[in-house]
Amino acid sequence: QVQLVESGGGSVQPGGSLRLSCAASGFSFRSDAMSWARQAPGKGLEWVSSVGTEMSTAYADSVKGRFTISRVNAENTVYLQMNSLKPEDTAVYYCVKGGKMYYTRGPRGQGTQVTVSS
Repeated sequence: QVQLVESGGGSVQPGGSLRLSCAASGFSFRSDAMSWARQAPGKGLEWVSSVGTEMSTAYADSVKGRFTISRVNAENTVYLQMNSLKPEDTAVYYCVKGGKMYYTRGPRGQGTQVTVSS
């Protein structure tokens, strides 16, 4: 079965950086787009970024220029490098199997907490 395990979350000060990882198993990783989504306290799930099978990338306007998504097919892993973090980036971050159109209904992991606070 599909299994997605996120890691790398934590607490950082504004302006700091974190790198999230998602280890995938149970499906043909290289054949699927992958996405990151996040849910802030009291808010709905928000799409953050996606990477296609051909390494094309897309970003939400709120993170463009600060976050970088990547994937390593040989490792069945997708990454999210987050720089210049802001308090509004505070959320639980989820790895999702599928592209942007699937971010609300695709299989996802348990999430990893990111807290940006001074």
